[in-house]
Amino acid sequence: MSSAGDGAQRSSTLEGAATRKTSLTGIKPTGEPHLGNLIGAIEPAIEMAAGEYESLYFIADYHALTTARDPEQLAHWTRSVAATWLAAGLDPQRTVFYRQSDVPETFELTWVLSCITGKGLMNRAHAYKAARDANVAAGEDPDAGVNMGLYNYPILMAVDILIMEAHAVPVGRDQAQHVEIAADIAGSFNHLYGSRYRFVVPEAVIPPETTGHTLPGLDGRKMSKSYDNYIPLFLPAPKLRKLVRRIPTDSTPVEAPKDPDSSAVFQILAQFAPDDVVADTRTRLEAGGVGWGDLKNQLADVLEERLAPMRERYEALMEPGSELDDALAKGGEIARERAGRVLRSVRHAVGIA
Repeated sequence: MSSAGDGAQRSSTLEGAATRKTSLTGIKPTGEPHLGNLIGAIEPAIEMAAGEYESLYFIADYHALTTARDPEQLAHWTRSVAATWLAAGLDPQRTVFYRQSDVPETFELTWVLSCITGKGLMNRAHAYKAARDANVAAGEDPDAGVNMGLYNYPILMAVDILIMEAHAVPVGRDQAQHVEIAADIAGSFNHLYGSRYRFVVPEAVIPPETTGHTLPGLDGRKMSKSYDNYIPLFLPAPKLRKLVRRIPTDSTPVEAPKDPDSSAVFQILAQFAPDDVVADTRTRLEAGGVGWGDLKNQLADVLEERLAPMRERYEALMEPGSELDDALAKGGEIARERAGRVLRSVRHAVGIA
């Protein structure tokens, strides 16, 4: 049950939204969080929360239904992602932290905005184009296996952003198109109904840590659940070390100089080790005398030092009845108040009482 103090805090949060710019980001719970999620989305978004923006973070559980078919697994992944954000340092007292599914207003607005979004815009969405291209290459019908959730995914993502009146959306470079689509949809709505209500037009914010590159995975490609080449955040130390040993390297002898920038192992190390350690490692690799096996051991040690405290916190949060449940409940309440205000304005704008 909420106290009067909780209500005052929620009101203060909502009033602040009218005067402060808002940042919003979220993660689709389709697997265990990995190093790429931490570096590319979670930490940059948490850092932004400490700045000038009012920050909102959500777990995009309905987005996961495009591929997730196991209800128990989806429930686990949703809790796992939420626990990861708190373990990584998210402070739910300073941010609005919620599940997408706790804001049903999102789905009514999705229909409204679907009715003003051109099909051509959805045809150009990266995920849909990639699915079609893969089908064509395999000699199949272009739309084989493509469900309408995948096709309409960018509209739902746009609504996630617009219903919270987000100004800034921290994303990796490969996700920037989703924010551009949200801006296009907002522009279309504002053109039609702007005299009655205007959406905030969002902008993508690509954090400096990910500008120009992505974190490599176990096979050298971008770390991704879809490639099954990722390193989960909360593996026990022995399993973590074993995965790090799998990262591919070339056959350069131990005594020979090496190019750090061509090494996926070094690229990951550079994201997790202190700057002085990274600089020293670069010098030693370029001078020769350090083997790739030595570098992998160093990376495993650095990751374990960084992740061990997070792992302990994560395991506590995953327990039923932990503080995670209260944080999500309070965040969902605040998010619904905000979404309800926006939806009422949209209803008025389009002529629905």
